Amino acid sequence: MEILTTLKNKLNKGLAFLVMIFMSAMSFAQNNDTGAVTADKTVNSTSTSTTTTEWYTNPVYLIVGAIVLLIIIVLLTRGSKRERD
Repeated sequence: MEILTTLKNKLNKGLAFLVMIFMSAMSFAQNNDTGAVTADKTVNSTSTSTTTTEWYTNPVYLIVGAIVLLIIIVLLTRGSKRERD
């Protein structure tokens, strides 16, 4: 059984090594000689900017979340108080 365990460990290490080599090759395949990614074609694009607000900046969500958290804490603490005989 010790031989099988040793063989399994060596196979796992070898597989991990091969996966790391493959991932390294894939990441280096995206760069050219200078290390920068360049495009062969000229692309003209226009961009539009939109203004968005994040939900967590709205104080209503914070207040509702605090109330829900408080209710959960109260229910958990009340449920753990059992009458002892």
